[in-house]
Amino acid sequence: MVSPVRRALPSLLLLLVGAGILRVSLFSDLYLRYVKEGLQPFLVTSGVIVVCIGLLSGLRDFTPGSTGARPGASTYRGSGSPHKGAHQSSHQHSHSHTPRVAWLLLLPTLGLLFFAPPALGSYTAARDTDVVVEAYERFRPLPSGRPAPLSLTEFIARAQQDGKGSLAGREVVMQGFVTPRADDSWDLTRLLIACCAADSQSLTVTMHGAPSPRVDSWVRVTGTWHPEGELGTPTAALALDVAELTAIPAPSMPYLDRPPKS
Repeated sequence: MVSPVRRALPSLLLLLVGAGILRVSLFSDLYLRYVKEGLQPFLVTSGVIVVCIGLLSGLRDFTPGSTGARPGASTYRGSGSPHKGAHQSSHQHSHSHTPRVAWLLLLPTLGLLFFAPPALGSYTAARDTDVVVEAYERFRPLPSGRPAPLSLTEFIARAQQDGKGSLAGREVVMQGFVTPRADDSWDLTRLLIACCAADSQSLTVTMHGAPSPRVDSWVRVTGTWHPEGELGTPTAALALDVAELTAIPAPSMPYLDRPPKS
């Protein structure tokens, strides 16, 4: 005889998984830690389907008169070999048991529901390959009289592609999270994804003249291009001499490389 707890476990796991998916995709923007914004409808649909399957499975298992046996399972009736009937009954009974490994799924399922994992950070960035920034056809003039807000993508492109040297002596402001380097310096980092967090690539600009803030903290940095190499060529250093450093909250869309708001 299978205990009610064992019978309920598969349905419970399905309900928890579905609820976890809906929690991060429908009732919050936590899904942006794992996938791109355009995938939200697919996550919501998946969560609804999984919850419905869990409900239907639970109703089937606990409907009066239901044995919980698998559809198509046969039982021994009528005459014939008693050993054959016993074998069929044993086979049916074995299928009615929940595999013990299913219990191992309970903790990560609860984690998804109550403790959503954070977005990727410095650990991933230190092991990722750097993004190859696409060639720019032209660069807009930088605003005069104030630090120019740039994404890391545009800073890297201007440093190594802009033959007019628009970054020379110009103060810029960028934002990202802190990744430590082996030489005790640090990088300002952004991660980009094509579809989900599993395919992330990193953008990094090395910071000079400021001690490293807390690893994985988000910061806004104002400074000037660190003069090393030749601007407008691949030899130009992807680095900044820091003039001002400010801690900021993590953005809701961590994988979207945007310039800071003015």
